[in-house]
Amino acid sequence: MFIAGSETSSTTLDWAFSEMLKNPRVLRRAQAEVRQVFGSKGYVDETTLQELKFLKAVIKETLRLHPPVPLIPRECRETCEINGYTISVGTQVFINAWAMGRDSKYWSEADKFYPERFIDCSIDYKGSNFEFIPFGAGKRMCPGILFAVHNIELPLSQLLYYFDWEFPFGTSHENFDMTESFGTTVRRKNDLFVIPIPYDHVPV
Repeated sequence: MFIAGSETSSTTLDWAFSEMLKNPRVLRRAQAEVRQVFGSKGYVDETTLQELKFLKAVIKETLRLHPPVPLIPRECRETCEINGYTISVGTQVFINAWAMGRDSKYWSEADKFYPERFIDCSIDYKGSNFEFIPFGAGKRMCPGILFAVHNIELPLSQLLYYFDWEFPFGTSHENFDMTESFGTTVRRKNDLFVIPIPYDHVPV
């Protein structure tokens, strides 16, 4: 579980940071929130992560567009019919969480990275809203949701608090490559290269 949780968390962290770099408005707002919440302390820890409402929305929006495991396997326990197709008992089916998160029937401007859609929204990670199932749904959904989310929130908060970020020469948010590489997880096709500019004292 720890290996799987670490892999999917690092992939989501990669995409969350990529989406914020691609959308500087979102990056500025997330950074301002983190620095406002932790500014009086002078360091980032777990105790007040629950106050980062916008950052939590950024992570949800990242998981909507970039679920780390795009295809969720299930086995049919009884014969049923779905949209005119008969699914026999014992058939293995794959639920396309990636496509569901981008379905315009359920999401306005489905391809747009817009974290505000999750602010004051009842959709959560529990799998009861089937348009948003990055951790699966039902009895066999991911058991490590809290571990995974905290594994994203804390390092992302630290990156936003302690550093400003710039693109290398020749790259900007307009031409920033967001190509996906599909496999067991959906990763960036090309590694993420950005330049950290220290904003505050970084603890050793």
